Amino acid sequence: MTATDRSVQLIRIAAEAAADKLADDILAYDVSDQLVITDAFLLCSATNDRQVRAIVDEIEERLRVEADAKPVRREGEREGRWVLLDYVDIVVHVQHEEDRTFYALERLWKDCPSIALPESVTQVAAQRARPAPPKDVPAEDAL
Repeated sequence: MTATDRSVQLIRIAAEAAADKLADDILAYDVSDQLVITDAFLLCSATNDRQVRAIVDEIEERLRVEADAKPVRREGEREGRWVLLDYVDIVVHVQHEEDRTFYALERLWKDCPSIALPESVTQVAAQRARPAPPKDVPAEDAL
């Protein structure tokens, strides 16, 4: 069994929303063969609690407007370190980068097929991951 078209649509909308709020390490997995409770997971991280909340708010808004989807459960918002949004078809995990490193959810789901994310999401990630010029070379000389 694979994730439904609806699940993939929700994942893509959520991933774009997360990218718009500068989420890091956005990954999606089709967990439908492993779990009966959901089809797919979206994982992303942020550098601080405020950004975690902003990403969560944007994902909720976009899924509501673009896909008429509302979470049936929302957990972890008070602490702002790891917020879980359960849409039944998908589960979104927005984690503070320290929690993401510690819990390493991608290790648990690495054997599941990944879901291709929109090019706009992967482009943002690639642009943000560009290395800085070496410290001993002036920035204008590094070009």
